[in-house]
Amino acid sequence: MSGAGFVLAVNFLIAQCFCMFFLAVSARSRNRVAARWFAGTYAVASLATIFEFLVAYVPPAKLWAILAFAAMLGGMLMLRVGIGHLYGLRTNRWGLAGIFVAFVALDYAIYDLPRGTLAHALPYQTPFAVALGMSAFAAWRARPASFVDRALIVLLALTSVHFLAKAFAAVLAGAGNTAEDYLASQFALVSQSMGAVLIVAVGLMLLCVLVLEIVAEEKGNAEVDPLSGLLNRRGFDNHIDALLAGAGPHGLILCDIDHFKSVNDTHGHQGGDSAIRAFGEALRVAAPPGALAARIGGEEFALFLPNTGREATLLFAQTLRATRAVAPIPGLPPAVRITASFGVAEVTRGEPLRFAMRRADDALYAAKNAGRDCVREAEPPAVVLEVVKRAT
Repeated sequence: MSGAGFVLAVNFLIAQCFCMFFLAVSARSRNRVAARWFAGTYAVASLATIFEFLVAYVPPAKLWAILAFAAMLGGMLMLRVGIGHLYGLRTNRWGLAGIFVAFVALDYAIYDLPRGTLAHALPYQTPFAVALGMSAFAAWRARPASFVDRALIVLLALTSVHFLAKAFAAVLAGAGNTAEDYLASQFALVSQSMGAVLIVAVGLMLLCVLVLEIVAEEKGNAEVDPLSGLLNRRGFDNHIDALLAGAGPHGLILCDIDHFKSVNDTHGHQGGDSAIRAFGEALRVAAPPGALAARIGGEEFALFLPNTGREATLLFAQTLRATRAVAPIPGLPPAVRITASFGVAEVTRGEPLRFAMRRADDALYAAKNAGRDCVREAEPPAVVLEVVKRAT
């Protein structure tokens, strides 16, 4: 086996590995359809290596050469479909099918042209450059924001240009007089070696995009309470520091569903879950853009309103209290109404979050002691700080 033949076999094994990797990732990825198209890209394109071997050893060479071209081109066009799914772009599959047929017909037409000339090499390599250029353009049109996505665009564009460069390299290095001579040529070794590098580079970049998406989704799931749909305590703590750094003042509201234990005792845990779900939905809908809404305990919720003063925060809490007091709860009898108590604190810039939470919590307990279904305002920060100093 020649050096080019060995690299060709390695490329086949690499492509099969990436095919399995993408299938494995598709089981967890939100973009599982894109991952499966990428798996198909490598599976179909790898057939070209088999056909290349058959060109050299099994007649008729023309049949295997055209099939090798078609397999490689088909895999690259499948990549374009996968890119469309990855970035939510519309893909004209009939248009891609037409391009595929036209380029395969072109390959058939130039087959008997002299090898090692631009008349053959340029129209042979151009379809691959066009197919990858379409993927690069589609990814660019999606305007991705992350570094990895932009790196993928650059890599696809470079790979596209690489195929045009191969046309001139075939003329300079010599690709053999016939298709059967290709594997024994110096150009074949260079071409297949560069192909191996690009196969790995593109595959790793695509896997990186998908894996980072899975990691981000898992991180998001770890910060979200599945019952209420709001942030959990971890998510609340992870996101609030950036908001506290703002000029302020900020508004903090702690709220607690009234008589929640009796709801569970009377209507079962499903009834309690319905109450939490409805209250979480109410907070999510009412929260203005940029606010943090979270379920921080069993029936306790928190709402952080950045750059919102005392009066606006109090008004927001009063409105939310009045709305929940008259709103029915899906899953509970129509006559059942669930109320909540609210503690409101204004957070000044530089105040530690734990002090603000303590003030709001004290106001929440004051609301409960006042008969529930009401709003109470917290003591100013200076009062709480003085109490803490005396206690220490």
